[in-house]
Amino acid sequence: MKSSIIVFPGSNRERDMVMALSQAFGAAPDEVWHTETELPETDLIVIPGGFSYGDYLRAGAMAAQSPVIGQVRRAAERGVAVLGVCNGFQVLCEAGLLPGALMRNAGLKFICKDVHLRIDNADSVFLGGYSAGDVMRVPVAHHDGNFFADDATLDRLEGEGRVAVRYCDADGKLTDAANPNGSQRAIAGIYNDAGNVLGMMPHPEDAIEDLIGGTGGKALFDGVAAALAGPA
Repeated sequence: MKSSIIVFPGSNRERDMVMALSQAFGAAPDEVWHTETELPETDLIVIPGGFSYGDYLRAGAMAAQSPVIGQVRRAAERGVAVLGVCNGFQVLCEAGLLPGALMRNAGLKFICKDVHLRIDNADSVFLGGYSAGDVMRVPVAHHDGNFFADDATLDRLEGEGRVAVRYCDADGKLTDAANPNGSQRAIAGIYNDAGNVLGMMPHPEDAIEDLIGGTGGKALFDGVAAALAGPA
């Protein structure tokens, strides 16, 4: 199995993602600079967090125009798994690989803290390490994480089972207090229509070891590795 991480000017979570993928896959991922027009052979593409292009213009908007994104789009169309975390989620939305947009947090402040996420749909290459209804504890660190879409799109996402994770309290209940950024319907992560692209605002890569605060995100990476490896 091979994995790749797309790196933009302003990315700052790629090293965290390297550690998470190396631990789960048993091999370091390829790091692909945003100007590349070819991707290495890979089973998983990850767009990490950070502030691509300093979030100038709009978070993720400039990165979505980078040459490598055309290759990411074509890989996704072939069925390659694509994961976008935080700024990566913003990039996927701006590039049209996922619907909706990530707006300024409702409180108009940068948020950096641990949150709880309820798994709504674990039937994917990404969340097979969990079961629907499970709650994971992982950190968020963003200024523009307020997921927005029109009602028709939200209804479609829910009706098609494309809401992957939602902000919740420790017991899995959806409350206003547990929603850190005002995201509509407490949505923290969504799939594309084929289920091979996942965008999520929280950072599972920063919750893979007890020494760094918890292991709530570890099952995501272990699950991806197991799914891509196939039957033993």
